[in-house]
Amino acid sequence: MGRPKPLLPWPNESGSDVTLVEYQIAQLKAAGVDDVIVVLGHHAEEVIPFVKGERMRYVINPDYAAGKTTSIKAGLAAVDASAELVVLLAVDQPRPASIIRRVIAAHRESGAAVTSPIHGARGGHPIVFAARLVGELKQITEENQGIREVIERHRSEVHRVPIQEPGVRLDLNTPEDYKAGYDSVAATNG
Repeated sequence: MGRPKPLLPWPNESGSDVTLVEYQIAQLKAAGVDDVIVVLGHHAEEVIPFVKGERMRYVINPDYAAGKTTSIKAGLAAVDASAELVVLLAVDQPRPASIIRRVIAAHRESGAAVTSPIHGARGGHPIVFAARLVGELKQITEENQGIREVIERHRSEVHRVPIQEPGVRLDLNTPEDYKAGYDSVAATNG
């Protein structure tokens, strides 16, 4: 992308741009997430000034280059023992509060171990895990496909939530993905 993804501009509901990390923190809070934990790695010192506010904090993953699972585990280490559920969402998968809220509500209503939104036949994000799975999530590895191994182990306890908005699958992996996603959200907000 040419710069850290968390610092890319992203349109918010008012039509102005904020950084991706600020957008995602605001949306998680607006969806009712009690404690937002932002895991930082590459360029952490540049991102830290944008990670601010009540009911949120950051942790630094010094092992970020070893893969996404190390960041998930760094975040899980900071989860309060009284947490009822864990919402996993990467900064390059920006989701509005309305989608996050619906997935969390469906998770609570179903009592499932894992809740995942789907659009068409394909899975999306955020993924919500029952707190009872935190121990298993702390054991994930890149070699065993990360959270997929936990989801697979609890396949009969996975609740899939149909979401009509294609944005539930948005993933900003390339400059083209970013431009298309930004333009789509900006047009919706404008």
